[in-house]
Amino acid sequence: MTHTNENQGTGLGPESIKGNKVWFITGTSRGFGRVWTEAALKRGDKVAATARNLDSIADFKEKYGDNVLTLELDVNKPEQIKAAVNKAFDQFGRLDIVLNNAGYSLVGTIEEARTEDVRALYETNVFGPLGVIKATLPILRKQGFGHILGTSSNLGHITYPVIGYYCSSKWAFESIHESLAIEIEQFGIKVTIIEPGAYATEFGSQESLKFAEGKEIYGDFKAKFFEGLSNLERGNPEATPQALFKIVDAANPPLRFHLGSNNLSEVKKAYDNRLKVWEEWDAISRSAQG
Repeated sequence: MTHTNENQGTGLGPESIKGNKVWFITGTSRGFGRVWTEAALKRGDKVAATARNLDSIADFKEKYGDNVLTLELDVNKPEQIKAAVNKAFDQFGRLDIVLNNAGYSLVGTIEEARTEDVRALYETNVFGPLGVIKATLPILRKQGFGHILGTSSNLGHITYPVIGYYCSSKWAFESIHESLAIEIEQFGIKVTIIEPGAYATEFGSQESLKFAEGKEIYGDFKAKFFEGLSNLERGNPEATPQALFKIVDAANPPLRFHLGSNNLSEVKKAYDNRLKVWEEWDAISRSAQG
């Protein structure tokens, strides 16, 4: 399909267009995706809301009518991605914000998780968002504006045991978006990585977790880890939309944005420790330069 737009090639930003923003959001059936979709619709924006099961988001259509387009989308199916993006553009005439939110966590130690389970995790958490980005970029580039957002995690900077593969998918997600931001700035397109800490969402539900087959040797270790997780202070997801709106409404949004009050101290500690070790070994590192 060849996309046309009245602003094609003009370089006009979304602030130059009358009306509210148009969102394309993946993973809107629960968690942050549902909260942010509903909040955007409540403030008068238009949303192409996607989910693997249309029934799970049917209530959006009932409540918000023509301001929402509900679409079936499994981000592991490239043909569905293209179809959903095309339908969203045809419906609304432009895309201001593309928000990759779909994802899940694989629970298991590095030894326990099967290779095929790790591949499946990356298909959803890395290659799925890539498919959405590649499908929407031609539209955003022709428009001369747009904002790509990706839901990452503070675990895109630090790692926990037992969910190491999930952490690794977010490290990949972060680096891809950082490179992307540099590459597409010339087209007037912005990129922001949203990095939530611990929140009381359905992310910990059976629908958002996949468990590797356990080995007895890690039983006690994992029990202590889960006990620690249960004691984490969890934020209220309903408190997040206004912060997100400040990001998408900003003339110069940040590349990275921590969501929650505990992220910065934890990330600073991790980077301080890395710097300390690098500096301690710097002489030997330099000796290897040749």
